[in-house]
Amino acid sequence: MTPLETKIAAMIAPVLEAQSVQLVDLSLKGGVLQIMAEDPQSRNLGVDQCAVISREVSAILDVEDPIRGAYRLEVSSPGIDRPLVRLSDYTDFAGLEAKVELSVPLDGQKKFRGYLKGIEDESGKVLIDTDQGSFALDFDHIDKARLVMTDELLKKTATNKNKSI
Repeated sequence: MTPLETKIAAMIAPVLEAQSVQLVDLSLKGGVLQIMAEDPQSRNLGVDQCAVISREVSAILDVEDPIRGAYRLEVSSPGIDRPLVRLSDYTDFAGLEAKVELSVPLDGQKKFRGYLKGIEDESGKVLIDTDQGSFALDFDHIDKARLVMTDELLKKTATNKNKSI
């Protein structure tokens, strides 16, 4: 996150805590402030919760005014093909298919698609099995990562509606 995004995340933290949700991702790009949040148990965020969070965050941002100029606020659940942003996401979603893009190439490769295998305990590297082999990716070099929408992910999501997938 940029310094401004980090500042905004700190400002809105009490709103998210009051709703018993956690921040998944926050980005400010092209005049759009996007906040993704989820209930840690269900891995979801209902429409009513989005509306409450949006109203309360808007009130805070109107008072604090951290963003110059006009912007649009979007509050949403991360969805099924969610972004992977925390190191713990790679353990939580082990066994599922993901796309990972690095900021620094590993063996000349920046893009990986394969099955998550968790993290290496001693190094904290993200483990992924791809068609090209197994890799240990430096978490600090991951630029973007997201789950891939597959039948397996849909089935697991449907089976675990009220539990963490």
